[in-house]
Amino acid sequence: MIGHETMIAEKIQRLLIQQGRTLSTAESCTGGRIAAAVTAVPGSSAYFQGSVVAYQNKVKETLLNVGHDTIARFDVVSREVVIEMVEGACRLFGTDYAIATSGCAGPGGGTESIPVGTIWIAFGAPGKVRAFKCEGDNGRVPNVEFAAAKSLELFWDYLVSEEPD
Repeated sequence: MIGHETMIAEKIQRLLIQQGRTLSTAESCTGGRIAAAVTAVPGSSAYFQGSVVAYQNKVKETLLNVGHDTIARFDVVSREVVIEMVEGACRLFGTDYAIATSGCAGPGGGTESIPVGTIWIAFGAPGKVRAFKCEGDNGRVPNVEFAAAKSLELFWDYLVSEEPD
């Protein structure tokens, strides 16, 4: 899976450097795996500004300005939270784009309404954030690997579908 992630990260890097745009990540359940894939590509410092692994709600609220009320109302594993994480990462790092994840990778922690394997991914620019929900439990490591790779794939699709400014 790392090979696939690196291949997509290379394409993202070429495009963002060409456009003079920057990227950051805000990761919860993926634990920095997206940032690791991005920084595995030589030259990533030309566009990648940084990442925060916001594993606890307090970190999401304090560093990324995710609303306490948003978490209380929608749950930490929600579309609304990852959208706020993207916007918070863009503000925190001063980037054009960000990718964020929050989910229940397992093996425990799931509920009836949010079962293990539910992971929300968001990506984009402030005011232009898209979100995607992954579902299905294949075990902790496969869940995290899938979410990280899917995040990069979705972000790449977003970039190539965006209208130039």
